[in-house]
Amino acid sequence: MTLTTRVKLSTMMFLQFFIWGSWFVTMGTYLGKTLAASGTQNATAYSSQSWGAIIAPFIIGLIADRFFSAQKVLGVLHLIGAALLYYITTIPNFDGFLPVIFAYMIAYMPTLALVNSVSFKQMTNPSKEFPPIRILGTLGWIVAGLLIGWLGWEQSNSLVLTFKMAAIASLILGLLSFALPSTPPAKKGQKTTMSDIMGLDSIGLLKNTSYLIFFIASVAICIPLAFYYNFTNPFLNELKMEGAAAKQSIGQMSELAFMALMPLFFVRLGVKKMLAVGMLAWVLRYVFFAYGDIGSNYWMLIAGIVLHGICYDFFFVTGQIYTDNLAGERFKSAAQGFITLATYGVGMLIGSYMSGPIVDHWKTAEGHNWQTIWLIPAGIAGVVLLVFIIFFKDTNQIQNKPGLDIEEPAEGRLEV
Repeated sequence: MTLTTRVKLSTMMFLQFFIWGSWFVTMGTYLGKTLAASGTQNATAYSSQSWGAIIAPFIIGLIADRFFSAQKVLGVLHLIGAALLYYITTIPNFDGFLPVIFAYMIAYMPTLALVNSVSFKQMTNPSKEFPPIRILGTLGWIVAGLLIGWLGWEQSNSLVLTFKMAAIASLILGLLSFALPSTPPAKKGQKTTMSDIMGLDSIGLLKNTSYLIFFIASVAICIPLAFYYNFTNPFLNELKMEGAAAKQSIGQMSELAFMALMPLFFVRLGVKKMLAVGMLAWVLRYVFFAYGDIGSNYWMLIAGIVLHGICYDFFFVTGQIYTDNLAGERFKSAAQGFITLATYGVGMLIGSYMSGPIVDHWKTAEGHNWQTIWLIPAGIAGVVLLVFIIFFKDTNQIQNKPGLDIEEPAEGRLEV
């Protein structure tokens, strides 16, 4: 890969996640303070991410994979996104805001797969070349949070500017995309079935009892995850934490640190323990939030944010590696698409529709009874952890469907 190509891809990845991090973290606070939205309305707005994740494979499978170059589809979607983000700053009420944010997420979520496709096409050794470029994406999210905190937009009730900032970045990335290396449609002229689009060719993996338990746990653990994404920023701002968005970026810093340490943990813990530790971190995070405050228990709030690195890396990244090893070469792409659709699509969607009414139910004259609110996702995560520990054995052989040639690795023996 030439230096010019590397710079272009790195810039693309930085902007891709800078755009998302610019508005997504603080949207709940914006909706509550500026548009007087309820908890249920807030959660409904966040569910747009899940609907985008569910619809995204159809856009990729039916358009980008068959008819147009990935970088051109990426450019068009980001230009549409820039217009929608700017338009949303002119809307004075939630009823007008909701359909626009839904339209935006339907445009944005497919770009997550497109930036990967553009990157991989230029690489001869993705396992070594992709991580340094992907890290720029996490850095983009971090910079967005730090910038919001430094500018004090939460304290000055100026969060509408986050959408304008994201719109400008989306415009830049949209234009840059047309200068990215050519990435022709991978399946031009081929017939694409619904099974291909939704990754259903990998459904035979669910015949493996252990993988079925992992799959169910993955969907279920995304229910409490929705509480974190939807309400952490409103919670911290209600507690009067200064620069809450900037503090939340510590979670992405933690993610980078634990990602680097994962190979060491794999050797010592193995798959089951890695996944269990990730879910245990979920429980602890919400317990810390439940009992944390701006006074003597301030450390609990920071610890809860730091635990995001373990929550994400130990469960989702380990799960992706587990799925990749189990599926084999033929079905690995379909399997990753299927598990993503189930978690960020179905699991997060359920969590969004659950979290909003719960937050509204525990609303008080002074704000919210956050202790009770956070103990609910802690309890859900605890139940998922308990079921996983009891039933996940990872010793069953896969019952192959016709044409599905997969061998299950021994517990804990995954290549990293």
